[in-house]
Amino acid sequence: MAAFAVLLFPLCSKAQFNLSGNITENQKPLPGASIRLKGLNMGTTANQQGAYELKNIKAGKYTLVISFIGYQSTEKTFQLSADQRLDFNLQQSSFLADEVIVRSTRAGEKSATTYKNLDKEAIQEANFGQDLPFILNNTPGVVVTSDAGAGVGYTGIRIRGSDATRVNVTLNGIPYNDSESQGTFWVNMPDFASSVDNIQIQRGVGTSTNGAGAFGGSLNVQTSAPAKLAYAELNNSFGSFNTLKNTVKVGTGLIDNKWSFDGRLSRIKSDGFIDRAASNLKSFFLSGAYQGKKDLLRLNVFGGSEKTYQAWNGVPESRLNGDVEGMKAYIARNYLSDADAANLLNSSSRTYNSFTYKDQTDNYWQNHYQLLYARQFNDKFSFNGALHYTEGKGYYEEFKTGQKFANYGLDSVNVNGAWLKKTDLIRRRWLDNKFYGLTYNFTYQPQSNLNFTLGGAYNKYDGKHFGEIIWAQYASNGKYGDHYYDNTGKKSDFNVFGKVLYSPLENLSLFADLQYRRLDYSILGTEKNLNFLNITDQLNFFNPKIGLTYFISTESNVYASFSVANKEPNRDDYVNAVNGTFPKSERLNDFEAGYRIKTGKLTAGLNAYGMFYKDQLVLTGALNDVGESIRQNVPKSYRLGIELDASYLISRQFALNANAALSRNKIKNYLDYVYEYNDNGDITRTVTTNYAAPDISFSPAAVLFAELVYKPISGFAIGFQNKYVSKQYMDNTQNESRKLKGYFVSNLRTAYDFTALGIKNINLGLLVNNIFNRKYESNGYTYSSMYQGTTTTENFYFPQAGTNFLLSLSLKF
Repeated sequence: MAAFAVLLFPLCSKAQFNLSGNITENQKPLPGASIRLKGLNMGTTANQQGAYELKNIKAGKYTLVISFIGYQSTEKTFQLSADQRLDFNLQQSSFLADEVIVRSTRAGEKSATTYKNLDKEAIQEANFGQDLPFILNNTPGVVVTSDAGAGVGYTGIRIRGSDATRVNVTLNGIPYNDSESQGTFWVNMPDFASSVDNIQIQRGVGTSTNGAGAFGGSLNVQTSAPAKLAYAELNNSFGSFNTLKNTVKVGTGLIDNKWSFDGRLSRIKSDGFIDRAASNLKSFFLSGAYQGKKDLLRLNVFGGSEKTYQAWNGVPESRLNGDVEGMKAYIARNYLSDADAANLLNSSSRTYNSFTYKDQTDNYWQNHYQLLYARQFNDKFSFNGALHYTEGKGYYEEFKTGQKFANYGLDSVNVNGAWLKKTDLIRRRWLDNKFYGLTYNFTYQPQSNLNFTLGGAYNKYDGKHFGEIIWAQYASNGKYGDHYYDNTGKKSDFNVFGKVLYSPLENLSLFADLQYRRLDYSILGTEKNLNFLNITDQLNFFNPKIGLTYFISTESNVYASFSVANKEPNRDDYVNAVNGTFPKSERLNDFEAGYRIKTGKLTAGLNAYGMFYKDQLVLTGALNDVGESIRQNVPKSYRLGIELDASYLISRQFALNANAALSRNKIKNYLDYVYEYNDNGDITRTVTTNYAAPDISFSPAAVLFAELVYKPISGFAIGFQNKYVSKQYMDNTQNESRKLKGYFVSNLRTAYDFTALGIKNINLGLLVNNIFNRKYESNGYTYSSMYQGTTTTENFYFPQAGTNFLLSLSLKF
């Protein structure tokens, strides 16, 4: 830890020379224009007068890149040996840039919002075929996990301790979170990162956007813009656990400076670190666009399919610890069959998978259609909108033993004069859904210090949930193709928001953002426990946000904001609710304040936040009348924290990237439920325990990251990455026997770009994860029960892989 702490402090470097100038268009300043030194982590933005300055640059040869939305980017190579001034006069682009599609829902340097931008280069450097959460793993306050243990297949992400159901995700401004579960499943879009141009991560409530409310953060993803020239790419990765990724990308470039067409095909296969946790993933991305001087029309069609062996049960604590007596006790109280008992006792402690049936798989197909249009009416007024349609269909298959016929609506079976009430069977639980709607944004900037945005969306979701029995030891009166349960979920989501950004003084920006959101949700039919459902709910939310940013200088500013977010319950909250009860919506008041600085060598942000929840939905251990776990509203809870995000250029060869998130996450009063069972499996009594101010589950108090990057020669870089995540509790009792231990993991990433054999660019990359072979678990779950007055707690963990590698080869033509 001492060595890690040292990495968090930048080394001193002697100042050299300064570079300054103005960015204009026909002598008119262009405030906000981006200025950066190519290949280095050095850059800034032009101030209100269009002026910029980069300080303390070592003598040498550099290339300066200037870019601004709506204008042609320009580059200039120069030799720096003294203080120098370079002015640029940008020309308006002959076509409308793709950036206008997401501009209205993104935070900028004048927004009082905590955010981080990842550009295409950073995404490509981290993309070895793992799911998108692992590409975001090195950003502040982020914790990721993988069911299969190596980042391929089912993965999860938490931001500030909030899981994926509380992180708003949009693709080109279009909601991606599942309307009912509110989660995001990147396994359905494997290798999507290969078609992503940039990502903005907003922590906290952030700015108004479309889709489910942000309670931990937002991921605003923009897909790739067309290249100016025709291209072809082959990207391949191979590594541990027989992981293989193949990607082919082609594009026409701009045809007649107006038309472009791009495509991608990807395949990812992996055996996974966990036993039988294999994945077979495929995806595609097609895009065609017309780009005029004032219009942009783009059609995106993309999708994926996944077949993933289930590994979502985790490893029991006794198996993880190699506790033979504990495993035998686990076998006895859970009535494991001889085969399942042998599997538990004879498996590896860190790779055990309770599933052994050969087709115990999750299968899903999903296709997305996006029609995006933007128009710049004049230099003050613009519009962008989208029509979208998503269709998804899939099932997970399970082998189940000793299932009661009555639980599937079937009759008992008479075999040789004996009535059988149970059978072994194979079932599939299906989801067949459609999501469609429109989004829109109008932007009006009557003067340089005043900007208005009016936006919103109307989206509809139609989902079908049903179950089938495809095989049974005793078929009873069931027929192949029958649905033993069948229900629908329908949801409409309307929102409208208005934003204003006003600078009454050159150094001061004021921000206001008001959103109204209305939801209508209904569930009708029979659910998996054969209970009839007829649930309807209508919710109306008002989400105001205000903030201010004060520029201390052209290089630094301070900001503060207050935001309100409201969030609806998810499908399980409604379906599993105890009879006669109804889940309440959640409310969050979010306070953010911070300091940002951007000089020639240092880019840093320090942020403090307070997130105060009313009626947050959490798992309490409570069950409904059929034994399903339910979430219940807790009146008051909060998260307090500070975050640091910094990059420092030590020299032309060395750079340091570091971030830290320190937090306190509490429920003010928490009521925990434990049930006592008799020999028949019936509940005989309920024991409740009140806890004063326990930690919120899965909310580590410290998440730290540091990376030292070394670039000895042009085109070659090596990065040494370190990440520490402190202990997390798996429930809300803050019980030391129900926790994930803190872990410290180091990775090594290297890449070399060169040209040979007439190929435009060849990239060799190597990612070595967990180079010190740490044994750690990044996720888990727990539950407790009583029998004859004795409480038993079952803990399950998701071990992550030891030392493993991914080697990549990319060819660009």
